[in-house]
Parts: sequence; structure tokens; C-alpha cells
Amino acid sequence: MNSKTLGLYIHIPFCGSKCAYCDFFSMRGNEERYSLYTDLLKDKIKYFSEKYPNRTVDTVYFGGGTPSIIGALGISSIIDEIRKYFSVADNCEITVEANPECVSQEFDFDILNSCGINRLSVGMQTAVPEELFLLGRKHTNDDVKNTVEKAQKSGIPNISIDVMLGIPKQTESSLKYTIDFCSSLNITHISSYILKVEKNTRFWKNRSDYEFPDEDIQANLYLKSCELLENKGFLQYEISNFSKPGYESRHNLKYWNMEDYLGIGPSAHSFIEGKRFYYDRSIEKFRQNIWHRDEDCSDIETYIMLKLRLKSGLLISEFEKTFNLSVSEIFYRKARLFQNAGLCTVEKNPRRLFLTPQGFLLSNSVIVELLETL
Repeated sequence: MNSKTLGLYIHIPFCGSKCAYCDFFSMRGNEERYSLYTDLLKDKIKYFSEKYPNRTVDTVYFGGGTPSIIGALGISSIIDEIRKYFSVADNCEITVEANPECVSQEFDFDILNSCGINRLSVGMQTAVPEELFLLGRKHTNDDVKNTVEKAQKSGIPNISIDVMLGIPKQTESSLKYTIDFCSSLNITHISSYILKVEKNTRFWKNRSDYEFPDEDIQANLYLKSCELLENKGFLQYEISNFSKPGYESRHNLKYWNMEDYLGIGPSAHSFIEGKRFYYDRSIEKFRQNIWHRDEDCSDIETYIMLKLRLKSGLLISEFEKTFNLSVSEIFYRKARLFQNAGLCTVEKNPRRLFLTPQGFLLSNSVIVELLETL
């Protein structure tokens, strides 16, 4: 019997509108489409419970899209189905992403709390109205405040807010305004990440119309955000994630620690028993249960890449045991060069390597050069 734990990611592909920067799989919907899709999710939950029996689900993450758009009852019914077919841990972390304009007024957070949801991720991005307009966001700061207060009043203890860096015309001053606003809400977690202009987004198609900050400005904004957040008591535990002590995202830590997780929905990715697979960006292919194996990275490359996303970094003894190899002096020599450049820290006891905030900015280059020594 396999009694290992399992994280579930549930993709809700519906949004009221498409933001200028968004490259996630999403579309407009209506009550009928929400209902049909919810039924499809429930079918797949049953299917996977039979494919991976005797698993204990200890994290659930509703992402999108905009999961809150299907309503509290819709989300609750999916959680009921998960509990019906899977064993769910008593301390299971259950997260729902929400856009402030969808939930600040009529949304019933008491229903979410009663069905076990204990973490809310609010897609704010910025507290500066001009920046919100450029991003195509429709909410106001009052919407964000109302959302957080209603969630807190219902008893949801862990609330995260998304903050975007590198928005056109963003400055260190406007970033400070956003982080001050977030901190004033007494939340427990902030995801602060650099805008990447992806193809097939409105930003990409109209990129000549915007003044995107260059890499130096982006780097300064990132380092400033790390400083401001730490001063507010949000400790960095991953490249883009900061929390009050004890409020780290347990679900996201599964990704970076290479623990088993199952993605259910179009475009969702999974990692189970050392194998990666994913669904296409198509509801019809999801309905047909057509998925693909993902073999882009070697195990060693993936392991190091994910571990060095974390503030805790790479524990050398654990790495050597996992892959039955010894790290050479060439590796340490290269690591010490990066340490001298202020990009990482190398510890002797325990043997550990972790990136600094400056190192996170250059993590791809650092990782490539470290891999060449193995």
C-alpha cells in the first residue's frame, strides 16, 4: 500500500476578462459552462483517486483563471468531491486564488471557511491606480481591503497578496506604497515577482506602446522589494515568496522540494513517483484525458534548479545521497567564486549552498555553471 501524501492542483480556467500580461490558460464563461466544467473536474477527481489509491491529500490549490468566479458553492462542491474520493489530512492546507472585484461584495467566505479552506491568495498586483489600469485590472484598493477583511472575519487565517514588479512606469516609491498598503492589511504572505512579457499577451502584441523597465531597473525593484518586505516582517523563503514565520505556502513547497503533486485541469502539470506529465491547454483534450510526458530536464538539473529557488538552498549531503554521487572540488571552487561575487553563501556544517537575493536575479546562469562541474 502506498500511503504517501499528495498535493492537488485544481485549475479553474475562467476569467471575467484577460489581463494585459496574462499567459495562463483562461477564457470567459457563464453559469452553464461553470457547472459543466465542475462536473468534469469531479469525474477526473474520481478517476485519479482510483489511479493513485491510498494517498493522503495534504494540500489543495485552486488556481486559474479566477477560481472564485465559479462561486463559493461551486468551490465547496469540488472540495466535497475530493473528500469523498481521497483521504484528506486533518491539517490539509487548502488555497483558493481570488480576484478582488469578484469577491469583495457578494462572495460568501463563510462557505469557504466551513468547507476547510484556510488560505486565500488575492491577485492584487499593485496598489497604484495608474499601474492597475496599465495591467488591465478592474479592482480598487477598497475591493482588496474588503476582500481581506471579509476573509479574515470568516476565520480564514492565511492570506496572501500578489505584488508585481517591473510594471511600466513603476518606481521604488510606487512599490513602497504598494507594500505599505499590503502590510496595513495584517496579511501573512506576499508573492512578489517580476513581470515577464510573454508571447500571445496584450503586452507582447502592443509592446512598443509601453515603457517597460530594463533589466537593471527590474533588478533594483526586486532587491528593494526584498528589503521592504523583510522590514515589514515578511521573510523570504523562495525567489518570489515571502511570509510571516509559519505561513509559507505548503503546496508551493511541494513543487520546489519535488514532492508528489497532481494537476487536474487543462494546462495543469503533475509530478508523481518521479514522473512528470501535463494536460494540453484544451478543455476537450482534458475531457478525453489526453496528457503528455514531460522530459525537458534531467533529474539532477531539475533537482538543483528547484532547490536553489528556495532560501534554504541545496543541502549537499542530501543531494549526494539522492543521486549516489560525490560533489567534486571543482563544484566548491565554482561556488566560492559565486560567493565572492555576493551571489551565494557556502556553508561547511551542514554542507549547504544557497543563493542571495542578488544571486536569485542571476539564478539561471549560476545553476548552468554549477551543473557543468557535475
